[in-house]
Amino acid sequence: QVRLVQSGGGSVQAGESLTLSCVASGYTGRTGDFSAYTVGWLRQGPDNQREGVAAIASDGTTTYADFVGGRFTISRDNGKNSVRLQMNSLKPEDTATYYCATLSLWLGTKTPMEALGLLGYSAAEGQGTLVTVSS
Repeated sequence: QVRLVQSGGGSVQAGESLTLSCVASGYTGRTGDFSAYTVGWLRQGPDNQREGVAAIASDGTTTYADFVGGRFTISRDNGKNSVRLQMNSLKPEDTATYYCATLSLWLGTKTPMEALGLLGYSAAEGQGTLVTVSS
């Protein structure tokens, strides 16, 4: 059974940094290798709107939402089946519950960032972790 387990997050002041980590298990056999999947982070804010934050493809290509503005860095370690999101210069508007996700291998016409913001395109998602940024 595929599982994504998150760690990190918490409460910080504006301008500070946080690191979110996610470790996947169960990616063997029929589900394929973790390294084949695009993985990413999405968030759901107080308005419950779901939006993609960052994604990293199987070849290491990274994409970010416009609001990231160079403040976040996504990385993956396929040897450890893990993905990390380093968040610097956090702002109060970054307050949200963050989820890691592996995306379905077929996204149709959706880009990874679009897919992260929509239901139905994740192969698996983590349990979510709350990030609170105060001013």
